[in-house]
Amino acid sequence: MIQGIDYAAVAPVLLVAVAAVLVLMLDAFGTPRAVLGWVSSGALALGLASVIALASGDRRATFCLPSGLRGSGPPSCSYVADHFTLLFQGLVLAAAVVVVLLSVGEITRSALPAGEYHFLLLSATAGAITLVAARDLITLVVALETLSLPVFALVALRRYDGVASEASLKLFLVSVISTAVMLFGISLVYGATGAMHLDRIALAHVPAGLQPVASVGVVLVIAGFAFKVAVVPFHFWAPDVYQGSPLPVAAFLSVISKAAGFAGLAITLALGFPAYGHVWGPLVGVLAALTMTLGNLVALRQRHPVRLLAWSSVAQSGYMLAPLAVGSHHLPQAVAATVAYVALYAVMNLGAFAVVTAFGRRLRRGTASYPSLDELADYRGLARRSPLMAAALAFFLICLAGLPPGIMGLFAKIVVFRAAIGGGVTWLAVVMALNTVIGLYYYLAWAVRLFAAPEAEPYDLRTGPAVGLAIGVAAAGAVVLSVAPQIVLQTVSIVT
Repeated sequence: MIQGIDYAAVAPVLLVAVAAVLVLMLDAFGTPRAVLGWVSSGALALGLASVIALASGDRRATFCLPSGLRGSGPPSCSYVADHFTLLFQGLVLAAAVVVVLLSVGEITRSALPAGEYHFLLLSATAGAITLVAARDLITLVVALETLSLPVFALVALRRYDGVASEASLKLFLVSVISTAVMLFGISLVYGATGAMHLDRIALAHVPAGLQPVASVGVVLVIAGFAFKVAVVPFHFWAPDVYQGSPLPVAAFLSVISKAAGFAGLAITLALGFPAYGHVWGPLVGVLAALTMTLGNLVALRQRHPVRLLAWSSVAQSGYMLAPLAVGSHHLPQAVAATVAYVALYAVMNLGAFAVVTAFGRRLRRGTASYPSLDELADYRGLARRSPLMAAALAFFLICLAGLPPGIMGLFAKIVVFRAAIGGGVTWLAVVMALNTVIGLYYYLAWAVRLFAAPEAEPYDLRTGPAVGLAIGVAAAGAVVLSVAPQIVLQTVSIVT
């Protein structure tokens, strides 16, 4: 049997994958770093353009089984470019462009190998945009590992720092364990249902004797995703990895990797396991409550900005997970709430990481050396040295806290609250309300420092044009979505 391939459907993945190989070849011939950055950002922009072109057409699918193979019904496909897929692919590619902009100065400052860096970044991005289009369990696992494996090396590229090697090793060990757990769960699901495609798993008749086996398989698959998106109790790798990574890589993990992971989880639960909502619904609710509570409580004690953002990211995972606790009841609305929160969070958090990256480029006044200042206290008086940067960071933090004028953050929390209450998970909505109050403290405490009297040694801020553009793009997106947050909800309601 010869399968046809819809190259238009897979165009975003192909463009990014080809660019990854091209960057590696150009680097071998001594191409300047700036050119490699332009090639990477150009390929991502072309991929984003292809996503926009696909969005104007009908749903496309490829790598499909014939309708008569393994039962009747419509053909099952491994790769589907529907509106849900295209929304996440557009989000991932746009965020990846910002990460490339942040990487321009970091590659020089940290003496990172430019060719390898861009190759690994593009490879991981290709895995992310494949993951959100996957519609069978094997493709999901392969795409998830294509996303994860390059990140190990990206984290360890800061070779002069032993912390980076330790962080990479932790991430590697956690990823191997999570993959093993997920594969075992997939084997149980396949043994019980006899199917790998999500639509066939959802329709499979499982004998009563195999129902416990299928249920255990579903739980293990969820556990595998929980490792990837740093859900408690599978979160312990995140703070050390974020702190040990180059800052653009930490931003990649916090936004792109997390968005792709939650997209894969939502696809798996909604399309493959709706019949087991009574099994995974309560489990997801407990994990969401633990994740947001532990993340917020530990974030209160952080004095390092990246570790604070890491624990904040853990807490945010709890909010993203909360709507899915409704199980099979009101599942489309729950998925829409999770998607909306992920999209809004991506803009807010990417902007915060962009400013932290720019702040890391500061110089001691009158010298050419970098100060060893990396505490929240070092941000005191930033408004006096760079009013625009301080205003941008304050706005991103207010958005994350969910306070006006950061309406997009408030809007995101209202969406998940409404989904939880509408699905009958009122107790979880109460937990979210309490955690929202806790989160206000550490976000606002950081924002207040920006406008306080400076105490640290004077320094100059050398924000390069690429990093400045990244901050500007994120800030523009945050302002637009705070003025008109309904854009996201209307878009999500269409794609889900």
